[in-house]
Amino acid sequence: MQFLSLEPFVPSGDNFEGSKQLFQDLGFRINWDAGDYIGFEKDGCKFILQRYNDKAFAENFMVNVRISNAEAFWEELVEKKLPEKYGIRIGKPTQQPYGKEVNIIDIAGVCWHFVE
Repeated sequence: MQFLSLEPFVPSGDNFEGSKQLFQDLGFRINWDAGDYIGFEKDGCKFILQRYNDKAFAENFMVNVRISNAEAFWEELVEKKLPEKYGIRIGKPTQQPYGKEVNIIDIAGVCWHFVE
């Protein structure tokens, strides 16, 4: 028996539709939509967006996503004006001991670590 995938349930915060659109703008596609749960995927990376609004939980939840190029990813986010469009925070690429990282605080307050 082997583990085949890990797909966290990510809270949407109080703007489920906005969160749904944000993740599409980040490049994820919808695999399935069950109303209050949506399966997203990009390049084999999967998660489930859940209609769930608990600020304390969201602000203590983090997701790490490995990417191929942090600088190019950051430039794409800035070009799309995602902070202005969604009111999210995006950090500039920063070198960490585990790789070059771009942080995004999404609509709910979840911290996404996109790491090269």
